[in-house]
Amino acid sequence: MVRKESLAQLLDEGRRKIQVTDEELDEAKRRRQLLAASARRASPGSTTYYNGSVAHGDADTPLTDVDLGFVLTKKDAEPYGPGKKSALDLMEQVRDTIHEDLDDEFDKLTIEVEGRRRAVLVRFGDPVTPGQADFTADVMTAIPHPSGRGLYIPNTTIAAQWDRADPITHTRLVLQAIEDTKVVFARTVRLLKHWNSTHSKPMCSWNIKALGLDCIDEPMPLVKALQAFFTHAADEIGKGPTPDPAGVAGTIPLNMPRAEVHKRLCTARNYVDLAIKHEAAGRPLSAQHVLHKVLPELVPDADSTQEEAERLARTVRSGGTAATGLGLAAGLVTPTRAWGD
Repeated sequence: MVRKESLAQLLDEGRRKIQVTDEELDEAKRRRQLLAASARRASPGSTTYYNGSVAHGDADTPLTDVDLGFVLTKKDAEPYGPGKKSALDLMEQVRDTIHEDLDDEFDKLTIEVEGRRRAVLVRFGDPVTPGQADFTADVMTAIPHPSGRGLYIPNTTIAAQWDRADPITHTRLVLQAIEDTKVVFARTVRLLKHWNSTHSKPMCSWNIKALGLDCIDEPMPLVKALQAFFTHAADEIGKGPTPDPAGVAGTIPLNMPRAEVHKRLCTARNYVDLAIKHEAAGRPLSAQHVLHKVLPELVPDADSTQEEAERLARTVRSGGTAATGLGLAAGLVTPTRAWGD
């Protein structure tokens, strides 16, 4: 007998497949803490902050990196900033201190400063997830913004050498969303990041979270959260780039032309809409088959041939056309994937 699962069951099983393990998370946090201690020793009086997927509660397995930063005191920051000194000597100081503190434990440790745009890149030479090549960390130097809102963070690719950003507020907004939605936000982001990675990464993960903050703001089933995201994201990307939720930095760049990203979001939205319609009509295999197109590695495909034959037969008996009910007549969804990859 063919096993028939609800969309809720399929998505819950799917998100569990990629959820980071406690062992991975514990070791990543331990290494992050070691780096934070080194950063504070390199710059006494500085404060550290955490961002990225581990800090945001949406890390997937395999876990390959962690992000953190340290903020200089106002006094120590005085020589730095746009029109003043770059962050290079700060990055070199933290590199040297990390080597002093961690070389004995991680004998393959390497640290890159030259050519880095924003952060010191730490390569541990020792993965957190078994079977992975390595585990890395980005350690960012930052200085307070004179306005008191956000920070200046390095950007070695521009003349000013510094950009305005607010990663601390970003983390606060994400954690608040997780609390407000009773963890649905984090679980949905996990699924969305996987959708993104399996369809040529049209967006960065922060763009996904920024758009999600506006539409996943209360507890809801995962499939409804996906529907809400793709509907909202398609509308917003159709209008233009995503603004910074903290209201400090510029718009969030895309990894592809905006028209292509919009196309992929619309396709995903249409498939999720159709999956929900199939389930509501009592066609679980058809619903699974359609959802598989959105999350092919997390939701197994299903043979919906018999369900479709029965649906078509009922449609014809009721005087409708073969296309009626699939959503094709109304342009709800195209019968082929339109991801462009």
